[in-house]
Amino acid sequence: MSAPPILSVRGLRTTFATRHGMVTAVDGVDLEVLPGECLGVVGESGCGKSVTFASVMGLVKPPGRIAGGSIRFLDQELTTLDEARFRALRGRDMAMTMQDALTALNPAYTVADQIMEVVLEHDASLDGSARQRRAQARARALEMMDLVGIPSAAKRLDDYPHQFSGGMRQRIMIAIALACRPRLLIADEPTTALDVTIQAQVLDLISTLRTELGMSVVLITHDLAVVAEHCDRVVVMYAGQVVETAPTRALIDAPEHPYTRGLLASIPRLSALDAPLDPIDGRVPDLVDLPPGCRFRERCTVAEARCTSEVPMVPLAGERAVRCVLAEGGR
Repeated sequence: MSAPPILSVRGLRTTFATRHGMVTAVDGVDLEVLPGECLGVVGESGCGKSVTFASVMGLVKPPGRIAGGSIRFLDQELTTLDEARFRALRGRDMAMTMQDALTALNPAYTVADQIMEVVLEHDASLDGSARQRRAQARARALEMMDLVGIPSAAKRLDDYPHQFSGGMRQRIMIAIALACRPRLLIADEPTTALDVTIQAQVLDLISTLRTELGMSVVLITHDLAVVAEHCDRVVVMYAGQVVETAPTRALIDAPEHPYTRGLLASIPRLSALDAPLDPIDGRVPDLVDLPPGCRFRERCTVAEARCTSEVPMVPLAGERAVRCVLAEGGR
């Protein structure tokens, strides 16, 4: 019997009031994260990936709000938590690294201070006077900087974020997130604006720490190549909805949704470097004025008349599901 999920999201709806109308950025999202696994969440910019997990972390504030659904983490319902209880949870049991480490880190504080803040707030094992607790927290900060591979960590504790390269700043973000050994790490586009060599180092670091610490990881990205290498399962999102979910190998080998097939077709191939890319035509629909039925149909090359009706997720064999009418009767 498999272990219950560490995170279970059911029917999540997150909305934002705008001058143009109400935007449902996340619309009926269902997903789960199992203990120790890495879940990849992929899709174009604006598809709802980051907002889904900002909702999980309790970071959606007015004019945004969670309008419906359930978020259960370690069997605790998060949608009913007050801010004080959420603050106790964030950083201790679940943590999130943001897309841009330079803007996420505070330029006015040293990296040691920023790691120590999490430890002092959440680590109940610290004891003694305030000075002793700070010394213990500083030792933890050094330990975390060593863990994420910061060279000469002891000499760099009192450096500021701008004194680090982009890759090193991303490692500092990971050190902050892991300072209290969370059960769940949410990595939101952890390789944004990094060159390919540093991208590989950061992703390999996350995979190594996942194994060493036994934590679950959610990897939010637009890059299916990254997902193929690092994730156990994949959730594909489009226009605020989950359109396909499957084990990674099964999805890469045989994608069911036309959008997933389009994402895979747009990846450059080493075997055909001179071949033109095959991008998905059209644009993501306006979330204020969504088309009826399948949200991808106006960009889909195999759309049919029945695609104008509401399309539910269809369970398939092998722990798969897809939001496409073609999944019922075949292509």
